[in-house]
Amino acid sequence: MSTWQRPTIARPDRDGEARAAVEALVAELQTGWDTADAEIADRRFSADIAWGSPYGATVHGFETLFAIHQRLKAEGRGGPHSRYEIDRVLPIGDDVIVAHVARLAVDASGEPAAPSGDEDAPFSEMAMYVLVRRDNDWWLAAGQNTRMRPGGAT
Repeated sequence: MSTWQRPTIARPDRDGEARAAVEALVAELQTGWDTADAEIADRRFSADIAWGSPYGATVHGFETLFAIHQRLKAEGRGGPHSRYEIDRVLPIGDDVIVAHVARLAVDASGEPAAPSGDEDAPFSEMAMYVLVRRDNDWWLAAGQNTRMRPGGAT
């Protein structure tokens, strides 16, 4: 065990503002999903966004990522219905937030679909997002999606 004292980096004094920023992002992601509209879903993405796909690819820049999201929405990837849920909001500075947000594939009654190894089945994913404030607006600077699989994280 290290003799180092690990710092706590969270800024509890920023919890309310940070949660509101993540809730606004999630509302747009949800609307974009429900309407299959990548323009709404990606509205808060920065021009120089850094993105990691569930399959290990990295994408650099809004235009490239937006084109991918347009294609995926047109294909209906992930399933017809989803619900976004905030798992954690971690404000780490005045202008930086890290958040975990789940996108749960759900059936028509709103029940989450069981994780599946079938690549063509509806799937859920957990994302880590980094939001940065610029000129009083919050922008998604980075994201990493991880597909939820049977057996969880083990």
